[in-house]
Amino acid sequence: MITEITHGVKVSVETFYQQEYSSPSQHHYVFTYKILIENFSPYTVQLLRRHWFIYDANGVLREVEGEGVVGQQPVLEPGQVHEYVSGCNLKTELGKMKGTYLMERVMDGDRFKVNIPEFVMAVPYKLN
Repeated sequence: MITEITHGVKVSVETFYQQEYSSPSQHHYVFTYKILIENFSPYTVQLLRRHWFIYDANGVLREVEGEGVVGQQPVLEPGQVHEYVSGCNLKTELGKMKGTYLMERVMDGDRFKVNIPEFVMAVPYKLN
């Protein structure tokens, strides 16, 4: 599991290759990732937006930006955790993602970015 803490908010990521939804002969590889967001700050915060950078092994970059995560804009009190699962498809056996969440302190509306640590998506046999 990959982890990073920014402004007291810890983001941890774990990835999984989805063989049953992938089709290597058609250069279609599906991955899911589980994200755990933990609020270690003394403030209540809300996740407003996400901004992803998705790279495949051919050097192709995609950017994905939008509101919330999987249709939610979770509010996290100090000590609370939010977990979700999402997915990504690649045209190569290897890729990586990184990004940021735009967060807002509920008490004063102060907005700040929280880093999503860079993580690798790899078909398991490529790691041997």
